[in-house]
Amino acid sequence: MSETVRKRGSTGYLLLIPGVLWLGLFFVVPLYSLVATSLFDPSGSDTTGYTMTYHWANYSHVISDYWQPLLRSLWYGALATFFCLVLGYVLAYAIAFKAGRWKNLMLVLVIAPFFTSFLVRTLSWKLLLADDGFIVNTLQFVHILGADGRLLATPVAVIAGLTYNFLPFMVLPLYASIDKIDPRLIEASSDLYANPFVGFFKVTWPLSLPGVVSGTLLTFIPAVGDYINAELLGSPNQRMIGSVIQSLFTNANNYPAAAALSVILMALIVVMVLFYVRRAGTEDLL
Repeated sequence: MSETVRKRGSTGYLLLIPGVLWLGLFFVVPLYSLVATSLFDPSGSDTTGYTMTYHWANYSHVISDYWQPLLRSLWYGALATFFCLVLGYVLAYAIAFKAGRWKNLMLVLVIAPFFTSFLVRTLSWKLLLADDGFIVNTLQFVHILGADGRLLATPVAVIAGLTYNFLPFMVLPLYASIDKIDPRLIEASSDLYANPFVGFFKVTWPLSLPGVVSGTLLTFIPAVGDYINAELLGSPNQRMIGSVIQSLFTNANNYPAAAALSVILMALIVVMVLFYVRRAGTEDLL
């Protein structure tokens, strides 16, 4: 009997080996390489290239040089996440409770944008928000924009692109969470004389918090590191940290600075995620 239990216990560890190897090869090794690169001598050498000198000053230098796009990325990511939450919650609630036999079709429509390239979707927004486009002309006609007003190459365009591109990442976790809520609980709140507003915040919202937390994390993390929307829909004034890192890696060939910025961005996001999850009271998600 003990031999059978021992074999069953060892089987679980054996099944973990492929996953551990995968994480070690494609996560731990690249992460170590990135951290090591961030400590290279930024001046390099004509013969040997960059050398390891444990140059911690790389971190202070990139913070002093690029703190503005870093804060801008966090701000744009937070705004896009907020708009995704508002729009996504309404859509997920409607699909879960109001769609009826159209539920599956609406879910397919939510994920339909993934059938096309991220780049193509963003270029489409560039056409929609063009200075001579229908949206700008309409806003000028109703005097929301001035005669020379524009949306492209503004923070509005970048945040709109982020919101559109990452909205499905918010809707799907929210739908999965809201769909599990027993409608009888909502009916019970009305039977106890709670109006719809109170019933929502006392019943529906708390029960959907796992989906809210998952959706905001899935939206905020990639939105902060995105650079396609800022490059195509913005201007140098809307440059995000992803654009800076990409430029340092590919154009300036300044690998230590790019790696240091990447490590700082990852550390900031990890700290913010841990704080957010604990404040939300859903530590079990981790």
